Amino acid sequence: MNAAGVRFLAGTDSAAPNVFPGSGLHEDLAYFVQAGLAHMQALQAATRNPAEFLGKLQTQGTIEPGKFADLLLLDANPLDDIHNTQRIRAVLLHGKMLDRKSLDGLLEAEEKFAASH
Repeated sequence: MNAAGVRFLAGTDSAAPNVFPGSGLHEDLAYFVQAGLAHMQALQAATRNPAEFLGKLQTQGTIEPGKFADLLLLDANPLDDIHNTQRIRAVLLHGKMLDRKSLDGLLEAEEKFAASH
């Protein structure tokens, strides 16, 4: 399909059993690479391609002036190893920077909530 020019969209199907928001997307990217897509093609399946499909490429999907500033800052290059998408240093969300310490605090709070419910 890739050789024929079919565009792929990464998705987590987070409502499905045993699929967890966040980690499911990283797994999808690894599966795309395992299936033969280049690392860049896998990344575009989670960024550029969905924005284009939804008609929102003018405002999101790539890093360009004037677009929404939602992105991950990683400790290692995902073009070298797609699993590096999991090495998140910080998140820029709606123009607000969440550093690793802040992200760890959010994860801890969610784990405590999940354990108590």
